[in-house]
Amino acid sequence: MTKLADSDILELFKQSDGKEQALSALISKYQQKLYWHIRKIVIDHDDTDDVLQNTFIKIWKGLEGFKGDSQLYTWLYRIATNEALTFLRQKQKQNTTSLHPIEYSLSKSLESDVYFKGDAIQLKLQQAILTLPEKQRIVFNMRYFDEMPYEQMSEVLETSVGALKASYHLAAKKIEEHLLNQS
Repeated sequence: MTKLADSDILELFKQSDGKEQALSALISKYQQKLYWHIRKIVIDHDDTDDVLQNTFIKIWKGLEGFKGDSQLYTWLYRIATNEALTFLRQKQKQNTTSLHPIEYSLSKSLESDVYFKGDAIQLKLQQAILTLPEKQRIVFNMRYFDEMPYEQMSEVLETSVGALKASYHLAAKKIEEHLLNQS
């Protein structure tokens, strides 16, 4: 199946007999990008699959109301980000008996993840990223790994470009300090 333009997917969705085909095209086009975006937030492969499934359910339910005020891609990323953050908050609430914060749990999960393909340096980078506050971690991942422009991040995270630039700068400094202290 060739990947349809977002506008074609939306037009297909508006047709009464095209909704399932539109969803299939949407999944085909964005599943991998959203998977890796979510994976950088929740770390664990199985958790990522669960969050991705919930993301597509939300997209399916909300697509009817999508007004086109932002790009479809931006809207999808916002839903995926919110679903991932909601998942982490729920996981944190369930883990109230632990003395370790969620970041510690995510770091341990990363170390034992059979799907993690990085080397020792990549593992150290990921662990450094996990020391960041939630928002800085997301901003860093979106900018560094996804190379998302600040303007688009601003739409996804509903934050000003200036605040995002500051968050990214602080995150990069903290990661650098963490890596230097680990040497």
